[in-house]
Amino acid sequence: MVAGVLGALAAAAPAWAHGGDAPDATNYRTLVTSAPPMPGLTVRAVEAGARLELDNRTGRTIEVLGYDGEPYLEVRPDGVYENIRSPATYLNETLAGDTEPPPAADPTQPPQWRRASDEPVARWHDHRTHWMSAEPPPAVRADPATEQRVRDWVVPLREGVSTMEVRGTLDWVPPPSPGLWWAFVIIAGAGLAALGLWSRALPVLAGLAVALGPLAIGYAVARELDAGTTGLGPVLVGLLVGQVWPVVTALAAIAAGLYAFRRRPAADFALAMAGTCVAVFAGAANAAVFARGVVPVPWSPQLARLAILAVIAVGGGVAVAAALRMRAAARAATASEEEAATG
Repeated sequence: MVAGVLGALAAAAPAWAHGGDAPDATNYRTLVTSAPPMPGLTVRAVEAGARLELDNRTGRTIEVLGYDGEPYLEVRPDGVYENIRSPATYLNETLAGDTEPPPAADPTQPPQWRRASDEPVARWHDHRTHWMSAEPPPAVRADPATEQRVRDWVVPLREGVSTMEVRGTLDWVPPPSPGLWWAFVIIAGAGLAALGLWSRALPVLAGLAVALGPLAIGYAVARELDAGTTGLGPVLVGLLVGQVWPVVTALAAIAAGLYAFRRRPAADFALAMAGTCVAVFAGAANAAVFARGVVPVPWSPQLARLAILAVIAVGGGVAVAAALRMRAAARAATASEEEAATG
């Protein structure tokens, strides 16, 4: 992991960096439906639609225009440049668009370019592509259970004197029933917790902990891939930057499981601690998937919900089962001491 991080940093490739305000889930689906047919140019939505990504391998300069038609970004062969006189440079810093542009940000003035990246890949929050209000659109409020089109959107580009367009759609996706998913979590977790009443459950709990780790790490990796990250080194960096606690707790679960397999002292304590941490940091932290229609992973949202269900239920179940085993062991030790004292 260290080697991958150092390699990615040495390459100075900020294209892997994903937004700190990427949503855990949303009810709005942003899709790119058409982009200029230029070989080497790709445009897609990443981070569950929170940002657009423009990858320019054409060898030419592609310009992204701001909200007033002014030059906003230039994606050149040697990197990305932003116009510090464009209000979009500041408004697009956050998903909420709440950064106040400075007085010098005047779209009528000639552009003043500042280098933002060494790679010809730009990622930005474009407020033309997602719903900005906390309140749903009127049509959605009238019928929230139906998937429906919110709007079609257009982001203008320019290459030289030629103008082009990236087109896409913004749709409302009805959320699932969170109560049903939490019910499954409770039922599955309680079933696993009952293993703590079985005296020979330690190898089973250890195996569950070992299996839990890759599942939690897999979901974290899926989030990085949805953010547009590619390549082993950039993915590792993304995990350390944006998914550090899920990854650390998942690795701890694997270590606790291996420790318990060897029947080391305090194995139950290690399982209880690791199970609790991974259930909280890798599971409950992503529980928004139970209440939102669009999940930030590159595969089916149902699979994502099942993965988070398993992380919470298995982590919590292993923790409770291990705690029950510790309680039974403490009672047995106390009874043995009392018997020895009276004998």
